[in-house]
Amino acid sequence: MADALTLARFRDVDLVVSTKPDLTPVTEADRSVERALRERIGAARPGHAVMGEEYGSEGSGEWRWILDPIDGTKNYVRGIPIWATCIALRHDDEVTVGVVSAPALGRRWWAARGEGAFAARPGARQAGIAHPIRVSAVADVADAQMSYDSVQGFEPYGMEERFLALARRCWRTRGLGDFWSHVLVAEGAVDIAVEPEVSVWDVAAIQVIVEEAGGRFTDLAGETRPDGGSAVSTNGALHAVVLAALSP
Repeated sequence: MADALTLARFRDVDLVVSTKPDLTPVTEADRSVERALRERIGAARPGHAVMGEEYGSEGSGEWRWILDPIDGTKNYVRGIPIWATCIALRHDDEVTVGVVSAPALGRRWWAARGEGAFAARPGARQAGIAHPIRVSAVADVADAQMSYDSVQGFEPYGMEERFLALARRCWRTRGLGDFWSHVLVAEGAVDIAVEPEVSVWDVAAIQVIVEEAGGRFTDLAGETRPDGGSAVSTNGALHAVVLAALSP
């Protein structure tokens, strides 16, 4: 459902784009997808709470759905196919299920606690061709590939020089950004992903996918939480080194 709505408006010349109070863009597609997801959840799980990027929090209780209708809206409005719908289910303080679907890339990732992490093309799960994913075994930063959002994003937090020093230690770096950096960690294609500023809906689904793939997810303070305001995903072996390199 969400894939159909987002793809239908992707690269449309009449797509309506506006600016939110935090100066980030939002499209009519963001809002329509979140409304549709809220309606579906309300019908299927009427006792569950919902939190979304566009319409805030609704309801209360031990079960809460966390929605990002389009993660990577800046890419979406510029016609870049790196964007996804992110859906997570949180039970009390633990994210138990996560789904990230990127229809313009033809990829989807999902995980559930204790069940492992998987990837497939959208629609392929029912066809039985989904495959498990696993983080890399790289154990030395000098051999690692690191992905990030932007170099400029570290500057407001006084981290630009520490980030650049870490980047120089890595074998390779790429500014892939958003969900893409983190799911590539889960797949083992990237070893480190760092974002100095995120919201809970950006990374709630990411957390369980990375962890079920054998990796580690924390904020920059080292706390295992999706609502800490920052995000670090690694294959686990490199996590302590990355946190130490980025600490004041």
